[in-house]
Amino acid sequence: MEKIVLASGSPRRKELLARTGLKFSVVVSDGEEKTDLTDPAEMVEKLSFDKAMAVARKLLQENEPCLIIGADTVVAFEGKILGKPVDKKDALDTLSRLQGNAHQVYTGVTLLVKEKDTWKPHTFSEKTDVQFYPVSKEELMEYISTGEPMDKAGSYGIQGKFGIYVKGICGDYNNVVGLPVGRLVYELKKIGMNI
Repeated sequence: MEKIVLASGSPRRKELLARTGLKFSVVVSDGEEKTDLTDPAEMVEKLSFDKAMAVARKLLQENEPCLIIGADTVVAFEGKILGKPVDKKDALDTLSRLQGNAHQVYTGVTLLVKEKDTWKPHTFSEKTDVQFYPVSKEELMEYISTGEPMDKAGSYGIQGKFGIYVKGICGDYNNVVGLPVGRLVYELKKIGMNI
């Protein structure tokens, strides 16, 4: 595949995809991230597909074979999806629930392959369980004051300052960061792309 496009403005996804050795460009999806789905796996699969299709529409005039990679990540706790915090109080509420407990991180990925005039989607999702040690309110407030949780699903980034509170994970660490690279490479091979 000569042209590969990552449909995400996330610097973390860009860094993770670069580790595969693939040469790619970035085109940020301008599609709305809205869905009525409540199942985390179904939700991220749908949103990853929507992001990839939004970029495909931007590339309509191009006739060359192309692969678009769309991704979306959510955090779920006790069956409820936790989005990005709306303010510091929301971040504190979220982190207060997560501390001392286990939760799930889901990333959906859509591989959209253009062959001739058709886009063929291949969508999957990956789940990773994350458990935190107990964290005091003072420690949570100190973390929130860094501003780091404000643009992250679940109000934390495992690769950032809150990573010191992780007791353990079951699954792919990269999935929690935003892109399950191992599974992505496996799925690319399944659709006939040898990287």
